[in-house]
Amino acid sequence: MTLVQCSRGHPNPLDNRFCSLCGEKLVTEAVQKDLILCDRYRVLQELGHGGFGRTYLAEDLNRFNEACVLKEFAPQVQGTFSLQKAEELFEREAGILYNLQHPQIPRFRELFRATLGDRSYLFLVQDYIAGDTYRQSLLQRLKQGKTFTETEIHQLFENLLPVLQYIHSVGVIHRDISPDNLIARSSDQLPVLIDFGGVKRIAAEAESQFVAPGVASPVTRLGKVGYAPKEQMQQGVVSPQSDLYALAVTALVLLTGQEPSELLHPGEATWKHLALSPGFSQILARMLAEQPGNRYPSAQEVLQALHNIDSPQGGKDSASSGDTTPPDHQTASFQGTQTIAPISEKSRWASRSFQQRWILPALLLIGLGMAWGWRDRWLPLLNRTPVVASDVTGQSALENRRQSLGINAQFLVNLTNQTFYKRYPNQEGRVLLNRPEDQQWQRAWNDIADEWLTLLEKNISPEARQKLGSYTKADREAWKQQVNQLYVGSRSLFDLTDAKFFHLFPQEQGKDFVEQPIGQIWQAIAADQVKNLQDGKTLERVQFSQGTFSKQVNGTIAPGEGRVYTANLSQGQILRLNLQAPAQSTRISLYPPRPTSTLPALLEDAPATTWTGALPQSGYYEIVVVAHADALIQYQLNLAVDNVTSAPIEATDPEAPEAKN
Repeated sequence: MTLVQCSRGHPNPLDNRFCSLCGEKLVTEAVQKDLILCDRYRVLQELGHGGFGRTYLAEDLNRFNEACVLKEFAPQVQGTFSLQKAEELFEREAGILYNLQHPQIPRFRELFRATLGDRSYLFLVQDYIAGDTYRQSLLQRLKQGKTFTETEIHQLFENLLPVLQYIHSVGVIHRDISPDNLIARSSDQLPVLIDFGGVKRIAAEAESQFVAPGVASPVTRLGKVGYAPKEQMQQGVVSPQSDLYALAVTALVLLTGQEPSELLHPGEATWKHLALSPGFSQILARMLAEQPGNRYPSAQEVLQALHNIDSPQGGKDSASSGDTTPPDHQTASFQGTQTIAPISEKSRWASRSFQQRWILPALLLIGLGMAWGWRDRWLPLLNRTPVVASDVTGQSALENRRQSLGINAQFLVNLTNQTFYKRYPNQEGRVLLNRPEDQQWQRAWNDIADEWLTLLEKNISPEARQKLGSYTKADREAWKQQVNQLYVGSRSLFDLTDAKFFHLFPQEQGKDFVEQPIGQIWQAIAADQVKNLQDGKTLERVQFSQGTFSKQVNGTIAPGEGRVYTANLSQGQILRLNLQAPAQSTRISLYPPRPTSTLPALLEDAPATTWTGALPQSGYYEIVVVAHADALIQYQLNLAVDNVTSAPIEATDPEAPEAKN
């Protein structure tokens, strides 16, 4: 008989959860690597383990080896009846989590049981989120002597509070918010909330109710010491306010790199030696109130309070009074592009700042017109950005980076201004001068410009970057002609462009952005997509072998990517199209050779994966597959036709809008 030993060497049957001699919890072996569970999930590695069981990274063999997470439910209880009761509680809690539908919460897929040897396992399956936890990111920064900035924490709150508002509105409390349970998703850097404490609570309650006779009942309170408020740790009472408390503690840890015990005075809702803007400090103080009734009643109210201050440096009056505390801008922030929005022409003109050297006050006194006339005598970027003498080193580094990337100075200024005024609307129209009270805003402006340079460097080719700020409608017309030579229409080109653009900027969907500064990025992406089509990186011709009537094509696309397939077909043929891919992971379009107002696309950005019908025209049909998920997608495209023809047929450019917004 297989035995498992406790730390003292006492032998126990494998199904024991506690040592029969000393009562110690027993740790059973992890599921072996490469083991296939339920004929579907291949275990890749263990991610961690806790009181409720182990967590594994696995791949779903039924979904093209898509990565997923398996959470083993193994409460430390003894006996079949006790385990059955625990599993019933677990299934009920998992059912609640399964119904949560939010893009920043991993999707809970299913529960399944697996028998290994003489043991039965219960697993919960959820989506795998690629990215670093905020704890991992903090540790990386601490190695460089850096922490998160107040600007970044504002952005974290902006992106996470709506998630908390959602789960609280459906009666779910997370119970375990901390830097370990927040992941900055690699694809868009949005925070994803993981590891809901409700599942752990069930394991804890099961242990307290069904422990072996003679064994001390374990504590059932759930939460990380220092992060969870007193009422949660001592009484087991949770509410939306307990999640808000934990979020505030998380913010302080990220800002300082210190643990809660180092930051919070015993018995007080305050912290030591941390300089924050007055407005944000007041928000954190209320979130950390000892009594739940003194905290904000909801995540939405915290978000509203955040919008009412001039983050990152204080309340509405702080800038004008000069009573501000600049944040510690030690490190580059996460990509904050989700806050970008258009600004008015008046605001764009007002945001243009001038050279911040000694001659500036005199020029302003003489007149803005004369100052503007002298602007081209100064360095291309310095004459338009809010710089002060104390920050010349940082500004020079920013200018050097801009030049090395070949990005137009005025374009970067316009793009940064747009983001700056969106993040800090109370600063709209303000001209930054060479005075101490403006230094904090100049650093914030520089941080935003640096974020944009990072994004453009990662996502736009050097050739396309050089034209940013100068793309016009003439370029879009030229691209249409270029892809027409490949028997590809402009709608297919723009599908590829939209896929990447909206992956980077999902908040821009439905907006008229083409003539805005951010629209230049859309056009730079389009320029790169034209080159990709010409090089065959995203274009494939589907040809049927002699005597065959079907074709199978396999492909892989990453988030924001897509591929175009062309097939020369004849009017009247019956086409059967099928795309096999993970559910809701792709969008597919099927365009005829010459669409008209009475002959639109046969499929357009459709989640459907099957189409069958008689073809209305002869020519090159285009099939566009784009990713609609945050993970690598493997797919299989199947085409079948009758009366296959291989004779080339000339195709013209389909009529299409300049951009599908």
